Amino acid sequence: MHAIRIEEEKRISLDEISTRPPKQLERDKANEELAELEEELGELQELMWGARKHGVLVVLQGRDTAGKDGAIKRAVGSLNPRGVQVVSFGKPTEEESQHDFLWRVHRHTPRKGEFSIFNRSHYEDVLVVRVHDLVKESVWRARYEHIVDFETMLVQEGCIVLKFFLHVSKEEQRERLLAREKDPAKAWKLNPEDWKERRCWNEYTEAYEEVFRRCSTQLAPWHIVPADAKWYRNLAIAQAIVRVLRPYKDAWIETLTEKGKLGREALRSIEEKDET
Repeated sequence: MHAIRIEEEKRISLDEISTRPPKQLERDKANEELAELEEELGELQELMWGARKHGVLVVLQGRDTAGKDGAIKRAVGSLNPRGVQVVSFGKPTEEESQHDFLWRVHRHTPRKGEFSIFNRSHYEDVLVVRVHDLVKESVWRARYEHIVDFETMLVQEGCIVLKFFLHVSKEEQRERLLAREKDPAKAWKLNPEDWKERRCWNEYTEAYEEVFRRCSTQLAPWHIVPADAKWYRNLAIAQAIVRVLRPYKDAWIETLTEKGKLGREALRSIEEKDET
């Protein structure tokens, strides 16, 4: 297992979790495995699309430069766009701020048969608001329970929830930020706020660690993905998604088989009426 699944109510220290891939894993072999997983993921998506029994919500969180966009392009890039929506959550609009913090999120959760991928998510409301004192502590602390209840409800209604924290080191983040300055093709990503946020590294670490402890459940666990190596990050995410979806495969095939049976019976009925 490449992504580290966080057990319910478990305290963890991000400083004790490596951001690098295992030394024994070769990049070429990892890419071969990723290609196989992409093919399998595409097949699973097709079955889920037809069965219409479940939807999948993929939450991607991480510090600046952790690679959320890259993960979307590669780790889940094999998905058919027909059944996928990607949503990015930034600062709430005026309308959104007039509602509860989950209002803008709930309407983007997946319909049955589809994937929703969140590039940042409702967790910003217990991360950035905490680090920068945007709301009272009593407000953001109450949100942990709201989030757990929200995700539990989604699962009970047929949504498969997968949450990933892309774990990048402070040194690697610095290299990536500097690389943006040097590469004309990436200069458009430059944002002075990224360097300002970097000053709050320890505060974000503490905030994330509490998120994992308070909001990782059996129904909607968190996964920590070592993200210093992009190829390993992609493999870990794809592997975790496929591993979670595989157990649903037989039930989806059974549903599609029954749908096919009913469809053939309906067709025969029409043909018989046409013959008379």
